[in-house]
Amino acid sequence: MWIILGVIAIIATFINLYMYGTGKDYKLAMAVGLSFTALTLVAEYRMVSDWVKVEDWSALLDVVPTMETALWVLTILSILLNITPILLELKNKS
Repeated sequence: MWIILGVIAIIATFINLYMYGTGKDYKLAMAVGLSFTALTLVAEYRMVSDWVKVEDWSALLDVVPTMETALWVLTILSILLNITPILLELKNKS
């Protein structure tokens, strides 16, 4: 599930940037991109929670350290890309 939500977040982010580039209202796409980023994180957390419930320690030891770094980087990247249009508008106004 987290893969599907992550792909939707990526698509929404690129739609956000495309809409800004074409001069259209991009704020809904920005909200969708950020919302699906949050849903991806929650889905990933649920997967880890399921592994803890069944005591699958090998899966936790193999996946969690790498995924933590990846999730931090991708979440920060998603936030930066989604707010880029707002920052560019602020820059152009001043």
